[in-house]
Amino acid sequence: MGSSWEELNSVQIAARLAHDPDTVALIPVGATEQHGPHLPVGTDTIMAVAVAEAAAGDVALVLPPLAFGASFFHGTELAGTVAFTGEETAAAAVRVAQACVHSGVRRILFVNGHVGNSAPLWLACDTFRRIHPDRRIGVMQWWDLTPDISRRATEDAVDWHANAAETALMLVVRPELVDTDAMLTADDPDRTAGTVFRYPVQQVSTNGVTGFPSRASKAFGLELWRDVVAAARDVVDRAHSEVPPRR
Repeated sequence: MGSSWEELNSVQIAARLAHDPDTVALIPVGATEQHGPHLPVGTDTIMAVAVAEAAAGDVALVLPPLAFGASFFHGTELAGTVAFTGEETAAAAVRVAQACVHSGVRRILFVNGHVGNSAPLWLACDTFRRIHPDRRIGVMQWWDLTPDISRRATEDAVDWHANAAETALMLVVRPELVDTDAMLTADDPDRTAGTVFRYPVQQVSTNGVTGFPSRASKAFGLELWRDVVAAARDVVDRAHSEVPPRR
């Protein structure tokens, strides 16, 4: 039996959860937002799904993704963004998680592909665990799976977006969607060092990019993707068997 929730029928899902009640439901949460002149607007959703599918193994089911995320700060000046507010993102995440519970799921991980979703997803977890203290819920994000992955993700920009690391991963996961000519001229530096306030994209970037996508390569992407997949699989495996620190 496969790991894709949407490709199974109701009887199969029920049987899977009866056989392994600790099966982890992986909910990819991405965004539909501008990613500069070289990456598709679905980058964050594509990455969330790819990580979830690669990490699922035999212990998880991957749900269809939430493709709209907390992207209001991308504004409307650059075409392609279809944004939820943070509150809407959190509410949608809670709704999907509760639906999983209704099917018998006990363990849920949001697989986040968009930095702007981080706070809304933690709010969703907070709401969910108040309602369902006997169930498990958490968030997994490819860019902070390990300190070394975090270092490589932010090497060219702390407040990164469509940067070298993200572009390199897309060169591995969906290379046909990367405009490699535009990639070479899309560099735009991180201008947020020392700032007090948080700004809309057009006030910190000229083209929607923060970082140096020209530094991306397939080799860099393959190395990073290998480590992301290994770390994500470890998280999902531990999520399948973890018990509360205190019971």
